[in-house]
Amino acid sequence: MNRPPHDFHPLLRVVHWLMAAMVLAMLFIGVGMVSTTGPAYLALLALHRPVGIAILILVVLRLPLRLVTGSPPLPDDLPPMQVLAAKGSHVLLYASMAAMPLIGWAMLAAGGYPVELFSGLMLPPIAPHDLWLYALLRQAHTVIAVLFFALILAHLCAALFHGLVRRDGVLRSMTVGTPPSPVEPSQGDSEASDFDVYPSANDPDAPEFPEAQPKADE
Repeated sequence: MNRPPHDFHPLLRVVHWLMAAMVLAMLFIGVGMVSTTGPAYLALLALHRPVGIAILILVVLRLPLRLVTGSPPLPDDLPPMQVLAAKGSHVLLYASMAAMPLIGWAMLAAGGYPVELFSGLMLPPIAPHDLWLYALLRQAHTVIAVLFFALILAHLCAALFHGLVRRDGVLRSMTVGTPPSPVEPSQGDSEASDFDVYPSANDPDAPEFPEAQPKADE
């Protein structure tokens, strides 16, 4: 499937916005878990685990897709510091999206908690049962979550800056894509439109034809 060189691959765009919705949901779930106790906490925890693992799976799928399909070039007039910030923030975003579920998974394993995605579907532990390690991973999970939230805000501000202020196509490359260019008329059509088979009577350069003379009565 061909695509404009200034757009991301359509499949990569679908994965991007699917992950964006899931990450946004995870942020609200995490805030709710911190500020809620009782049955609501257990319900949010039951959502938190499978959504986190789903994000991890999408990250694993998205990285090779990004490497295979590539990414459109940044605008030529973008300052070098902004280019460096854009590339660095994308690396940090990918690292955070992979680290958050992995650390959460290891944290639960270290605390001796089962990692249950759905009814009867359990994930194996990826860390030994150790309360000191559990406390360390819990703190790391919280710190990375705050930094991840700051990265998302910076990413959103940069996207709006490109889309509303610079209007350089960077935001459009990950949303609706570049609109198709208008089809230009071919050279043959242009010549045909410029050639008049029947010259106008008002054209001074038109050849003069003798008027037909009426025949004499016989």
